[in-house]
Amino acid sequence: MACLHVNSDDLKQPSASQAVYREDCTQCFDSIDDDSGLNVCLTCFNGGCTGDRDHALLHFQRFGHPLALNIKRSRKPVRRDEPPQKISKLAIVAETEDDHYDTHTRVVCYKCCQDNVDVSSGKLPAVVDGVLNAITYSRKEEVKAWEQEFVPCEHTLCLGQEEAREIRSKDLNGCSLCDLKENLWLCLECGNLGCGRSQFGGVGGNSHALTHSELTSHAVAVKLGSITADGTADVFCYKCNEERVDPNLADHLAHWGINLAGREKTEKSLTEMQIEQNMKWQFTMTSEDGQELTPIFGPGLTGLRNLGNSCYLSSVIQCLFDLPQFQNRYYHPTQEPPFSQHPAEDLESQLRKLADGILSGRYSRPDPDANATADSSETPNQKGLVPSMFKHLVGRGHEEFSTMRQQDAFEFLLHLFKLVNHSRSLEGLDNPVESFTFAVEQRLQCLNCSKVRYRVDEQDNLSIPVPVRRFSTESGPETNDQFQPVTFNDCLDASTADEVVELSCPSCSSKSGFSKRSSFKTLPRNLVVNARRFELINWVPTKLDIPVEIGDEPLDLGGYISSGQKEDEELLPDVENTESVFAPNEEVLCQLLTMGFPQPRCVKALQATGNSDLEAAMNWIFAHMDDAGIDDPPATESAGECGEELQQDSAKVSQLGEMGINEQHAKKALAATSGDINRAIDWVFSHPEEMTEVGSANHESDAHQHNSHRPLKGFSTTPARYQLRSIICHKGSSVHAGHYVAFVRKTLPGQDQPTWVMFNDEKVVAVEDIQEMKKFAYLYFLVRVE
Repeated sequence: MACLHVNSDDLKQPSASQAVYREDCTQCFDSIDDDSGLNVCLTCFNGGCTGDRDHALLHFQRFGHPLALNIKRSRKPVRRDEPPQKISKLAIVAETEDDHYDTHTRVVCYKCCQDNVDVSSGKLPAVVDGVLNAITYSRKEEVKAWEQEFVPCEHTLCLGQEEAREIRSKDLNGCSLCDLKENLWLCLECGNLGCGRSQFGGVGGNSHALTHSELTSHAVAVKLGSITADGTADVFCYKCNEERVDPNLADHLAHWGINLAGREKTEKSLTEMQIEQNMKWQFTMTSEDGQELTPIFGPGLTGLRNLGNSCYLSSVIQCLFDLPQFQNRYYHPTQEPPFSQHPAEDLESQLRKLADGILSGRYSRPDPDANATADSSETPNQKGLVPSMFKHLVGRGHEEFSTMRQQDAFEFLLHLFKLVNHSRSLEGLDNPVESFTFAVEQRLQCLNCSKVRYRVDEQDNLSIPVPVRRFSTESGPETNDQFQPVTFNDCLDASTADEVVELSCPSCSSKSGFSKRSSFKTLPRNLVVNARRFELINWVPTKLDIPVEIGDEPLDLGGYISSGQKEDEELLPDVENTESVFAPNEEVLCQLLTMGFPQPRCVKALQATGNSDLEAAMNWIFAHMDDAGIDDPPATESAGECGEELQQDSAKVSQLGEMGINEQHAKKALAATSGDINRAIDWVFSHPEEMTEVGSANHESDAHQHNSHRPLKGFSTTPARYQLRSIICHKGSSVHAGHYVAFVRKTLPGQDQPTWVMFNDEKVVAVEDIQEMKKFAYLYFLVRVE
């Protein structure tokens, strides 16, 4: 009997803008590589697995879409008689599926109970062809071939050159200050020729081109040996400290008598040298005796494949889903997935998909394709889950996380926390981010009249400075890159120490300033700590290898919990309408602006860190890059709140009042959104649980307020013992590049004591000793132990 649905009006080819999920299931990580293949709905192009879980059948039961295209893929035998193609640029070559796989398809109809509908009937030929030839979802969200992107900057676009002259060929043969004949850089502004910095692979350099730039403030140089006749070359901007593109390179070179048509490339480009370094560099996968670390498999031991600079995402996810709060919230193997019209675009569905993939153990097995082609008897690593749907979903609309560029793992963690906080809640399931939430008490004391003010704020992360203590040398400590180790408690001590901030006192009107101290009011169930190891070197944020010593044994943080206002302390008066305009330190502000930070961020950073410390302001900017309204103009400071509250525009408060939002809630929403009234309205409706004023932690007057509102989250009881559960390490000298891996402390099957497990993308191995890794971790996850 012929299928009755092949001529349905709902059958249409996918448009160029439609996502076609023909690689893996939208509800789990079963894929077209499994024995039963994947069913792609021919109505909405959702992908559903067809094995024991049968999410394709669930899709039909929920939405009634009758027809689906079953796709099954198998790998072709590997040919060993052809040498690999030489890599010549920093890119991933786009290859088609047909190069590596055989694909088998058939059409099924759920309503007609047919497993092999005639693919030539009705509208099926065009629709099936459209599905098979559509750009897959993951390809649509990434790119066909990823390549490091170089762009012009203001210094290349607005390049000024001295009087034109022809540089003789013999003057282009060597550095003007030394005998080097290669790695030569021509200043495009004045024509000076200097050697570059020493490069990976033995390429010599004495940095005379850099020295010239520092002495003259000339920004742009071109590497002579990289110039080609078609107009490409390595162009570097010393002011941006980045490789750039010069769209007028031919004219700028002709200014000095250099004709592109006669140039021939004679040296490796920076890209080629970076490829060579990347191919050799990786986190060690060997033990101290040189033996390969053996991959491990099982529930909770599933790796995530790198999608191209996605290691920041993988490391964060591995640490979060090791915690009971995230497991209990999203891992429900015996339940049906939550109802969603578009599960690939639903955060609840995608987090459950990740939880199942990581925790079930279903996908934690040796890669069968690697096993078939391995030259040794060693156990191959996993194939790894491909979290492309999740990556696209959490990055959608975000300036950075929507790209394929490397990102900061800490910034991504905070971004994910915000998304989870704003996502739909389900009855009987707790928000896992609340297990990270704690209260911080800020104490301000006037240096003249000694009156104090207390304020309590809730947050879900702790960013602490790592004290810089260099070993002294004959040339002085400033030039030494060897650092004395510090303890984790040293970092907490530095974070909770007194600092002086420039504010006017609303009580005595003194401008002597205030001492400011932050301490814990409560502690969370799970504490995530970001260790800030970056310092400004030549105006560039540079990572410092400062060892932080922390053991596996529990730490007692009870000493960092505040006892609140003391009996002999007098509180500052509440003066609501007295305003003082914050005046940023011009010298420090100018330094921050020359580093490329937007002015609103610089002013807010100085306002929050005491208006004098360049490094503290820079660290504040890094820690708050993802804040809503970070680039909005700073609001007027209220002296009554000692510069800590934003003065709200009464007209905006009144406008929100006309919408039924009371004054207290309106002020809180405007403060949370930097005065943006549209975002304040959204904030009110997305934060119904936040509509209670945390307020100041004043002893008697605020005690009633805390009783009448929701209690502070976290624990104030002692002992407050915390044990290290996982860490995220970053390898690389720059905040904009490098690689992240996660180390998680787990009790493996058959063992009594916990073992450290390394998650390096899809590679999962047990490691015996991570003391060195702990010393240089970027993020620390600690859990409260009773």
